[in-house]
Amino acid sequence: MVVELLNNIWLVFLDTAFWLLIGLLAAGVIKSFIAEDTMQRWVGGRGIGSILRAALFGAPLPLCSCGVLPAAIGLHRAGASKEATVSFLISTPETSVDSVAVTYALMGPVMAIFRPIAALVNAIGTGLLTTLVTDTVMVDTNVVKDTAVKSCCSSEAEIEQLEESSCCASKEEVKTNKLLQVMSYAGAELLDDISKWMAVGIVLAGTMLTFIPPDWFAQWGSGLMAMLVMLVVGVPMYICAVASTPVAAGLLLAGVSPGAVLVFLLVGPATNIASFALLKQELGLKVTAVYIGGLSVFSLMMGLLLEWLLINQSWQIQVHMGEAHTMLPGIVSWVSAFLLIFLAIKPLRRAIVPQLG
Repeated sequence: MVVELLNNIWLVFLDTAFWLLIGLLAAGVIKSFIAEDTMQRWVGGRGIGSILRAALFGAPLPLCSCGVLPAAIGLHRAGASKEATVSFLISTPETSVDSVAVTYALMGPVMAIFRPIAALVNAIGTGLLTTLVTDTVMVDTNVVKDTAVKSCCSSEAEIEQLEESSCCASKEEVKTNKLLQVMSYAGAELLDDISKWMAVGIVLAGTMLTFIPPDWFAQWGSGLMAMLVMLVVGVPMYICAVASTPVAAGLLLAGVSPGAVLVFLLVGPATNIASFALLKQELGLKVTAVYIGGLSVFSLMMGLLLEWLLINQSWQIQVHMGEAHTMLPGIVSWVSAFLLIFLAIKPLRRAIVPQLG
């Protein structure tokens, strides 16, 4: 049992590593190449506009629940509002171009179309609920550092007047090497912030895989009770949108209702144990509670709506279990895993690549 547990933890880490690196790099690109005022115009405002733009912006991105966390944190620290950040957090991991393609291949056009629509409804609805939460003042060291730079170099006139100062000189050096800035933020600063809780989430996910047998889900069958079971199990579980699709197809073949399977597809990729602690740290406890509550309620609503449509419109969901060609080459997963381990060990990282900090 211990060997199986350790093996499952390692398999979850292998499944996570590449997408986590993609998410870290996306956060670095957002922070380094998208100006704060531009981000404010896109998703920084309040209300339905920023929520809708964030949901549409995130929907096609190939990021799962592990990769979207650093990307969303980088988005928020670059100036995105809390409701836009929540909308991005939900829409991005629930659906992507590759997951929709796999959904179509395994479960047909009805689920392939309904799944991304449900994801957008989830994201926009929960984002709107987040607007009801009063903002909480949070002190963040990254914001403090950014503010310190801006206080020295906040305008072109000041840059010309202070071009000899060390602050402005260092900012010019960063401008000339955007790639180093991306790597430093993604592989050091942000990874240091999230590595502890991500490790906790991976260990717990491996534990769940070990002690909860796959056929345990099928015994709950259909109806609201089955959806609630999928909700309870899916919320703390780590599983990517693409990886969840063949699991969902297997659940359909085992007798679980399409509505319950949809709930699993919506909440599984959008949440995991690690995300709760990180969201609380970044957005506050109230926003985190609304995030989990809104996601759960809208997922159940969309599951019930799908059940109703299947009965009243005589829609059919056809399951075609076959060879899935969505797995990464083994060498990519292993290289990504060891690269993450190297970057997460701060003394080793600083000794070999001191530029990353």
